[in-house]
Amino acid sequence: MQHFGYHINSEMKTSLIFFFSILGSGAFAQASLSLADNFNFYIGKSTHWQRHIIDNSLSGADGVRLMDVNNDGLLDITTGWEEGGYTKVYINPSHEKAKEKWSSVTVGKTSHVEDAVFADLDNDGAVDVISSTEWKHQKVYINWAPSNKVDYLDTNKWKSEVIPSSENITQWMFAVPMQIDDTNGLDIIVGSKNKNAQIGWFQAPKNPRNIGKWKYYPISNATWVMSVIPRDMDGDGDLDIVVSDRNKGKTNGVRWLENPGIKRKQKKFWKNHFIGAKDTRVMFMDMADIDGDGLEDAIATEYTNQKIVFMKRLDDTGLNWRTFNIEISETTGRAKAVKAGDIDMDGKLDIVHTSNTFEQEGQSGVYWLSFKESPTERNWEWHNISGLDGIKYDRIELIDLDGDGDLDVLTCEENAGVNNEGLGIIWYENPKI
Repeated sequence: MQHFGYHINSEMKTSLIFFFSILGSGAFAQASLSLADNFNFYIGKSTHWQRHIIDNSLSGADGVRLMDVNNDGLLDITTGWEEGGYTKVYINPSHEKAKEKWSSVTVGKTSHVEDAVFADLDNDGAVDVISSTEWKHQKVYINWAPSNKVDYLDTNKWKSEVIPSSENITQWMFAVPMQIDDTNGLDIIVGSKNKNAQIGWFQAPKNPRNIGKWKYYPISNATWVMSVIPRDMDGDGDLDIVVSDRNKGKTNGVRWLENPGIKRKQKKFWKNHFIGAKDTRVMFMDMADIDGDGLEDAIATEYTNQKIVFMKRLDDTGLNWRTFNIEISETTGRAKAVKAGDIDMDGKLDIVHTSNTFEQEGQSGVYWLSFKESPTERNWEWHNISGLDGIKYDRIELIDLDGDGDLDVLTCEENAGVNNEGLGIIWYENPKI
């Protein structure tokens, strides 16, 4: 792959604006670099990927979560529209029709919704949706799906209920369905932000439809929970919880909470173990075996120093990690999310990165990164995906939406500019195949 490298010494005190064109590709790019000692920056030969719109009918698309809700072998989507105030579900139409707008259903009116996730909470075979809401709303909703599958896309057949024990505690930011106590149905792990921020779980009652019987147990203080990932971190057979915790405070950073296993202890605070990225504004994270050594590592992006943090796992205990920082290109914005996947199909894991570019014009919000020799390298090669459109991108899913064998990039863009509703739920078509 053709690339451009620049070495900038300490005598250079100004900013360099450089332009370059790539013969044969028709691509043209501009970048503004702040000069620093021994700064190396590589831009790969690339053109922007084609963007496809799944839905842009509302305002404030805020995250995508996936599940096959109709057992057709294709992953469907749920998204909360924060400014629009609704939670919706989108049915994957097929590989052949994925580039068209998808059929959808509004499953609930959920003011200030920050997150939506699938789960069959009442075990009736119809997949429900959990909505977490913030600001002054501060509620967790269960949007109950109609039991008859033919009614799934009928808005009037859905029923939304607030879990009473969730009301007015804190601003709920993220939820994950998870069996915790091996009793009744799926429980719900939740995380929140700012005042009274915490991580906790709602315990499913014998009859999950008895909404007043859901009990809440806090298990950790927090500052601003971005990601919640269930994992058995210590190999003891139960699921622990890995989180990225964004704001300054005692719990800030990437860390995991150890499931005590015993039911009565699960209702109290869980033991905390730090992984890395402390004292940074850490955002969305992912877990994958980045270096191929058989141990699952952690990656996160943070905007205090504008770095991607690669946290290499050193053993099976989950207690020993080594951190490597990856530089974030100045041609993108404030760090937002990362996702690992083999984008160019060379057998090595790459990273897809999104950002918020609202602070500077002329930046692109979605890139993918590849390393040359080792993932511990400080400078990876950055490849533009989105171009300049969009300013506030969100968390990422990597999925082959068109069925051609390579990974496409699914994300949301919440607001594309002043008085603009945003690009919506979108996916970028990998041009590899």
